[in-house]
Amino acid sequence: MQLPYSEELNIEYLGRLFDNTSECYKFFWFDALITKVIDGKNEIDYEEMVDEMIAEAWYMVTEYHLNLGPRDTLEGLIDLIKAKNPQLKSCEKKSTILEFLKNTDDREIISKKRILTRNVPYRLQAPFMVNIKGKTWDIGESKLITKINQESRLIYYFKEFEGLSTKITVQEDWMKYIVKNKEIIRGWLECKMIKYLQKRNPSVPGIADKLYPPQERKLDRIKKYWKMILSIEQVRDIYGGQILNEKDMSIDHFVPWSYVAHDEMWNLNPTTKSINSSKSNNLPEWDIYFEKLARQEYQSYRLMWKYDIIHDEFVKCAREHINNDEIRERVYREGLDYAEFAGKLKSIILPVYQSAQNCGFGKWRWKGGE
Repeated sequence: MQLPYSEELNIEYLGRLFDNTSECYKFFWFDALITKVIDGKNEIDYEEMVDEMIAEAWYMVTEYHLNLGPRDTLEGLIDLIKAKNPQLKSCEKKSTILEFLKNTDDREIISKKRILTRNVPYRLQAPFMVNIKGKTWDIGESKLITKINQESRLIYYFKEFEGLSTKITVQEDWMKYIVKNKEIIRGWLECKMIKYLQKRNPSVPGIADKLYPPQERKLDRIKKYWKMILSIEQVRDIYGGQILNEKDMSIDHFVPWSYVAHDEMWNLNPTTKSINSSKSNNLPEWDIYFEKLARQEYQSYRLMWKYDIIHDEFVKCAREHINNDEIRERVYREGLDYAEFAGKLKSIILPVYQSAQNCGFGKWRWKGGE
């Protein structure tokens, strides 16, 4: 993706901000910078920037369990905040996270915030700084600020060094450029970040869907399909064994959506609203629940081939929820007995389940009355 040309600014250097990036900090620092500039701020302190970085990375770490880097301090800080403050949900509103960060007096959190600012505010603009190379970077922050402030045509400059209270000042020409081209610049940043995260998380699907907070998913068609089945035959929830009813039914992703980032039919099963809420984005214990899932799915498969009305609804449902023709042929073709069906379903779900487990998704089992 090409960045818009400017006669006044060095866009070639801007395009090289993320060359040779081995950690995620530059992406989140620049993203925070764009956000603040679009909000009309040209003077921003380090703590505001770091809080914005944490809030933007929050969902990637806590909800999607993405690996941000081999020794990533930002990821470690988010894990620390979540562990110390369990009231902050993985899908928490960004405004709530920012408010918490602004008001916290936790010394360990503040100390780790400070660590995040020791390199990235200075190193981000390295492509612009032709006079600062090699060991020249290895000096104290106050001296480094003095040296950087002597460079010309930077995106931002520094005021006096004051730890987390240190301020950067974004130059007016760059403010105008960022505001004018914000959609293109954000798109360019997203492309760079997706490539970086794909490299760090090679087995994780749907990286592009995991840059932002989870959105409400459209499962009306699959709900309608299962409601039709309920009208013909009793269906039991696989976790608690309750007989399901239309009013209290909720659709669960057996392997959490936070990992798979899709609504494929083979990973969807009906449960109750309370159980689905309890399960959240955890993995149900395989040895306890997979066979129950397979039997529930086979029940729908059997009825789908027995009743035309259910088959018709299945066909409509498949248009939205089965996007792989090979899987549709393997799992949903007519004539399978239970053992064949369960074996084919297992061959699809188990590798995905194991990969999610390797990414840190926790195990879960239903404890009645939770």
